[in-house]
Amino acid sequence: MTETLVLLDNTMLSNFSVAQQPGLAIAACPGRACTTEAALAEYLAAPEEERFAEHAWRDLPIIELTDGEKQTAEALPASLGAGERTCLAVAIARRSVLASDDLHARRVAARHDAKTAGTVGLLVMAIEARLVSLDQANALLTAMIAAGYRSPVESLDALLRADR
Repeated sequence: MTETLVLLDNTMLSNFSVAQQPGLAIAACPGRACTTEAALAEYLAAPEEERFAEHAWRDLPIIELTDGEKQTAEALPASLGAGERTCLAVAIARRSVLASDDLHARRVAARHDAKTAGTVGLLVMAIEARLVSLDQANALLTAMIAAGYRSPVESLDALLRADR
């Protein structure tokens, strides 16, 4: 059985970059984290001070879209960026997960029955995989919020207690 891909869009690339932890997003989804050329291009188009480093995502696999996925991406709302459209098209076609903090992209994903995850979800996955402690993950979340991430929570504590 093939592992479900987790397609990281620009919001995810940016959030983990500003926290200087691009490898954590990859490690939280071992063998499944990936992105598209368009999503990476959006990240690289950001001003240098808003991203970690151009090489930060060199270990993140880039998925090549099939012709059908390209057609799906073109049919998705133009209000989504090319990165969100291509990541979502792959998530739809391959029954994978769109990792995005873009609310509009997540709503479009829901209309297509595509699963979604966000920064908070990946941080929780990293804690559960023992890649970081709860305190470390909360510090990363705080750094992301300080850099402009509009998190639905200020702390991961309650989420982890609710899971147990």
